[in-house]
Amino acid sequence: MVNLRFFLIVFIIIGIVSCDDKQVFDEYQTVADAWEINEKVSFTIPELDSLQDYNLFINVRNNNSYRYSNLFLISEMKFPNGKVITDTLEYRLAAPDGQWLGTGFSELKENKLWYKEKVKFKEQGQYMITLQHAMRKNGEVNGITSLEGITDIGFRIEYAQNP
Repeated sequence: MVNLRFFLIVFIIIGIVSCDDKQVFDEYQTVADAWEINEKVSFTIPELDSLQDYNLFINVRNNNSYRYSNLFLISEMKFPNGKVITDTLEYRLAAPDGQWLGTGFSELKENKLWYKEKVKFKEQGQYMITLQHAMRKNGEVNGITSLEGITDIGFRIEYAQNP
C-alpha cells in the first residue's frame, strides 16, 4: 500500500512539473565533443498561427568543460519568401564569481536565453532558424575552431500570451 501511494505521488508530481501550456515548439540538437566553428545547428519551425504572438528562446546546455563566462552566437532566421535576418548575440553563462547561471543539479547547466519577443509568423510556409557559435579569444582575430563544453543547443517557441 505504501509503495502504491509513493508511486502515485511521484506520478502526480511528474505530471504537474511536465505541464507546459506556453510551449509551442521545443527541440534540441546534441553537439559532438566540440562545437566546430563552421558547424551550424538548424531548426525547422512548424507552421504557426499568423495572428498569434510568440516568444522565441535559444536553449544552451553546457558542462564544466566550457571555459568562458559568455557565449557569442550568430543567428539566422530564414523566412518562406527567402528573406534572412541575421543577428550577432551575446549571452552570459556565468556570474562574475564563476558560478554557472542556468538550471541543473549536476555539472550540466541549462540556460533559456531570450531571442525575440512577440514575433508573428505572418508568411505561410517554412521558417528556419540557424545558429552558429562566434567565440573568439580576446585580442585574436580568428575564432575558436573547436568550442568545448557546449553539449546541446535548443530552440523553443512559446505563446506570448496563452491562446
